[in-house]
Amino acid sequence: MSVEIELKTLDRAREQLRTMLMLVEGGQMRCSAATKKPSAATMRLLAEALPGGDFYPDEHIAAFAWPLLLQAGGLAAGTRLELTARGRAALKKEPDEVLLGLWDRWVRGGVIDELSRIEAIKGQKRTNTLSGLKNRRFMAAEVLKVLSTSEFTMVTQAYNASIHEGAHFTVVRNDMAAFKLYVEDPEYGSLGYDHIDFEGFVDRRYLMALLLEYAATLGIVDVRYVDPAFAMDDFEDLWGTEALTRISRYDGLRAVRLTELGFRSMG
Repeated sequence: MSVEIELKTLDRAREQLRTMLMLVEGGQMRCSAATKKPSAATMRLLAEALPGGDFYPDEHIAAFAWPLLLQAGGLAAGTRLELTARGRAALKKEPDEVLLGLWDRWVRGGVIDELSRIEAIKGQKRTNTLSGLKNRRFMAAEVLKVLSTSEFTMVTQAYNASIHEGAHFTVVRNDMAAFKLYVEDPEYGSLGYDHIDFEGFVDRRYLMALLLEYAATLGIVDVRYVDPAFAMDDFEDLWGTEALTRISRYDGLRAVRLTELGFRSMG
């Protein structure tokens, strides 16, 4: 996928929501009891069943996010997901109302740390390394306030504008904790060294994960994106990364635009 794709997400999210609720009602999805993450078989099923498919044909992004979103929103529960009373009620509600509720519940209490989905950044499980997730996610979601409904904003521009407006966040507790995160090698690949643009390398990628995997899946933002391979080159000077073509599956996200629903979410 060398060409840039522009995707309007809201109609797609409405259709996918309905499909998800019906699949859960049919008992077709399994998630880990410990992590709440969908099984590999469930993600394969969703990659085929979701109207409009996933963002990439060979990456589970929406297929990974939807089961987590339904659980965080209180619409589904259990190892073999079942609709809760709230989930059954959602079948009769306007989809936009449900989507807004799911975004709000994710921002306030998403069930995983989105950074964990950037597997190439290692050291995340070291003690006293990562910042508090609840506040970090809330501040990252403030980026919606600098977006327009009429035109796309480049992700880097949106990130910088959000920080300028006071929505500062970082994935680490302090500057020393940045040394605990690394790519490939814990010493030579540490992300705490002065020559590393930590905010651009890590914090911006965290924001990209939140925007593509959750906001775009729910129809909160439209997206423009390319193949993540070689989309960003900020890792090429790191030790031992010669064989890497990307740091994350979100590296191809270039620009975002607020949807009508995204505008309402700030109401």
